Amino acid sequence: MDYDHLFDQQISQLKEEGNYRIFAELERCQGNFPRAKNYQSKNVSEVTVWCSNDYLGMGQNPEVLLSIETALRECGAGAGGTRNISGTNHYHILLEKELADLHGKESALLFTSGYVSNWATLSTLGARLPGCTILSDEKNHASMIEGIRHSRAGKMIWRHNDPEDLREKLSRLPKDSPKIVAFESVYSMDGDISPIGEICDVADEYGAMTYLDEVHAVGLYGKNGGGISQQENVADKVDLIEGTLGKAFGVLGGYITGSSSLCDFIRSFSSGFIFTTALPPSVAAGALTSVKHLKVSQIERENQKRKVAKLRHKLELAGIPHMMNLSHIVPVMIKDPVKCREISDILLNENGIYVQPINYPTVPKGTERLRFTPSPLHSDDDIDYLVECLAKLWKQCALSRVVA
Repeated sequence: MDYDHLFDQQISQLKEEGNYRIFAELERCQGNFPRAKNYQSKNVSEVTVWCSNDYLGMGQNPEVLLSIETALRECGAGAGGTRNISGTNHYHILLEKELADLHGKESALLFTSGYVSNWATLSTLGARLPGCTILSDEKNHASMIEGIRHSRAGKMIWRHNDPEDLREKLSRLPKDSPKIVAFESVYSMDGDISPIGEICDVADEYGAMTYLDEVHAVGLYGKNGGGISQQENVADKVDLIEGTLGKAFGVLGGYITGSSSLCDFIRSFSSGFIFTTALPPSVAAGALTSVKHLKVSQIERENQKRKVAKLRHKLELAGIPHMMNLSHIVPVMIKDPVKCREISDILLNENGIYVQPINYPTVPKGTERLRFTPSPLHSDDDIDYLVECLAKLWKQCALSRVVA
């Protein structure tokens, strides 16, 4: 059996469809975000990154870097084991307490990534609650979908951000059976925001537990960076809030927060927590500093909002269509995978602008896009230059016909 031939066949199909992923080889420049060294092109040695999930530039924050350096000298490189076997460090405990406080919950639990925290938690809840049904928003992230699938629990899909459809689905289920409503606050590709309060009210009406993924909102929204649920004053209605330390907090890791019983349940039964090496103490220390900083500092959030508004305004003036939403995510719709890749390559190799094309299966076919995430560290000149380059390409590639 020629296995490589089987692999190559499917890769070739991806390339023919325009959905083959090419990773841009970059090197982030410490203290100079959003600039990065470009190893992808011989023509342009430095690029401006426009698609980073380090939404506030906290991965370059001097306080965060100092905390990482200090903990590295104190504790060494790794945790040395799983949380159960020698790997629980004092920084892990401090960070979990800080995250529980951020969301107004009794407890928190750290994971190695946001993906793992979703997968491990949903798979454990679905598998360990007898007769459980998980009701999942149709646009939930792959990590949530995989966790639900792995749990082998009952599953129902409800229409995106539609509390009435959720109500109809819940009404079909036995009143005395466990039910979990799983959804996100900010959806990363469209940038739309869910009606958290309404969804929680419907879930409560039918005795369902609420599971909210806030990964694209923590650090960015709310008076202390607690996410959309904090901004809307509904965090107390949510049973479990899941988040990440790898986006607005600029470091690495994922977490859940909730009641002490809930977190202890996941800690005790989740294989994705029990059998994996703990986060390095230096990473936990850096994340701890970032969370503390964004609890009190409004500068980063305020500056980011201004940059997002400016980019949207400039795109409108240039006649470049972008998906409207109330979040920090600015999707410029291309609606063609080949064109999307082409535009991205030209911007990178000729203009020193890096934005990754977003194609299927991340988004449905026919909705391909460039996803821009302005940060507080992008200058007004950066924005002007970006829109100027996009406007030229818009005409050259006849994109007005593609996106119509």
